Amino acid sequence: MADKITGIDIRILKLLAKNARLTYKDLAELLDTTRQRVSRRMDRLERNGIIKKYTVIPDYDSLGYMYALLGITLKPGTDVDSVIEVLKENENVKVIQKAIGSHNLILHVAGPKDMKEMDRILSEITKKVHAIDCLDITFVTDTIKFETL
Repeated sequence: MADKITGIDIRILKLLAKNARLTYKDLAELLDTTRQRVSRRMDRLERNGIIKKYTVIPDYDSLGYMYALLGITLKPGTDVDSVIEVLKENENVKVIQKAIGSHNLILHVAGPKDMKEMDRILSEITKKVHAIDCLDITFVTDTIKFETL
């Protein structure tokens, strides 16, 4: 059974969401506590799967890439998990999210700033998903705010 999430856990997560490079010492100072307490809480958060990954959020535009969101609605009765397994294999698909609402899946896709190449990438992705009922594509032009918690 997972340990109870405490107020300090939430504060740690919020600080790390803004800067995942903070050290235990930095966190302890910001939270007015000890490194040992931070270390124990971090170990529990990781062990319980609350912290899944430490990562970088790149500026795709500066790297010469464009970013698109694909909203995919699958035909009724489609095995969503098998579709996800196929999508996981594509290196341009950066995020796969299950959803409830207009779409079953939301994909975050990165590709070069070349519309013909991006069209090829998106076609390759959608051809592998045979059960698409509806597809919405939105190109992201700028990210103003990105917070995870």
